[in-house]
Amino acid sequence: MTSFPLITDPWFYAVAVPAVLLMGISKSGFGSGFGSLAVPLMALAVTVPQAAAIMMPILFVMDVLGLAAFRRHFDWKLIRFLVPLGLVGTVIGTLSFRYLEPRLVAGIVGVFTLLFLAQRLLFPPGPNSPHPPRWLGAVLTVTSGFTSFVSHAGGPPVSAYVAPMRLPPLVFTATMAAFFFVVNLSKWIPYGWLGLLDGRNMATSFALLPLAPVGVYIGVKLARRIHPDLFYKLIYLGMLLTGCKLVWDGFVR
Repeated sequence: MTSFPLITDPWFYAVAVPAVLLMGISKSGFGSGFGSLAVPLMALAVTVPQAAAIMMPILFVMDVLGLAAFRRHFDWKLIRFLVPLGLVGTVIGTLSFRYLEPRLVAGIVGVFTLLFLAQRLLFPPGPNSPHPPRWLGAVLTVTSGFTSFVSHAGGPPVSAYVAPMRLPPLVFTATMAAFFFVVNLSKWIPYGWLGLLDGRNMATSFALLPLAPVGVYIGVKLARRIHPDLFYKLIYLGMLLTGCKLVWDGFVR
């Protein structure tokens, strides 16, 4: 009898369970700030491409739940700007995936994330500070689609563009949920074409799937009750932790 192709390593689940919960909380409450830590955490036990593949069905469920929870708060003008650029990044990721070293990509994303945070700390925005220019938004959003494809670490680049706009927390979260729903949906066919959606990865993903609504529920509750100033402090904290972890994975480990 053929055994069910499921990862059974206890160490994998020791890092995967908190990673999935963190992703759910982040996607539904904090605009993927902390969620970019999920794949790096899981990569402590499996490869980055395998971790990204395992997260695909889980992300789909989280995206649908997040859209349902925040459907009245989308910034449609911003979504229309972000989505096409994110899809360009997905195409770039698809065409270059076989030639990339995931650790190098992670390290580069981490460096730019930390540079953005340093800029925000050294030159904090005032009440009349201008929004980031659209050309910078375009570059960061394409980068977000690309890094999302490679390692589901698309949160920091697009957050670096959208966070300075100081949108209300529910609008920020809803808009990011819509953006990543489309970007993540666009990755299914390329992931299948690249051979990442195999039976072992999908079986492991379905074993972790019940954790998805738990993380989303916690994130939704937090997003509806949190003060905007604290909300953005947590966004930047999530980006700081993500940036440090990605730099460590890319250039140190």
